[in-house]
Amino acid sequence: QLRLVDSGGGLVQPGGSLRLSCTASGFTFDRYPIGWFRQAPGKEREAVLCISSAGRITNYADSVKDRFTISRDIPKNATYLQMNSLKPEDTAVYYCAVVRRSLDCSAYAHDYDYWGQGTQVIVSS
Repeated sequence: QLRLVDSGGGLVQPGGSLRLSCTASGFTFDRYPIGWFRQAPGKEREAVLCISSAGRITNYADSVKDRFTISRDIPKNATYLQMNSLKPEDTAVYYCAVVRRSLDCSAYAHDYDYWGQGTQVIVSS
C-alpha cells in the first residue's frame, strides 16, 4: 500500500529553521516526482518545491527562493524540505505528494496522486 508520512513541523521563531521529512512506503521512491505544498489558513494549497524522478528541482514559490531547498535520500525513501530564514508568512500546513502518472513535476495539486497527512509549521515570536 502506497503511503506518505510527513513530519518535522513545529513552532519556530522568525529567522529560524526547520527540516521537514516525507517518508514513503509502497513504491519505488526515485521513480516519481515528489512535491512539497503548503496551505495557510483561508488560502489555497500552493506548490513550493518539487524534485522530479531525474532529480531536477523546480521552485514554484518565489517567496521561498534562496531560503527553502528540497532534497531526497533514495536509500531511505525520503524527501526533505529544508526551510531557513523562516518568516511568519511561511506559517502553513505543509504536505508532500507524489505524481504517479508522469515523470515531471507539476505546480497543480490535482496532478498529484497521493498525499502525506500534513505537518503544521508555525512561525511566530
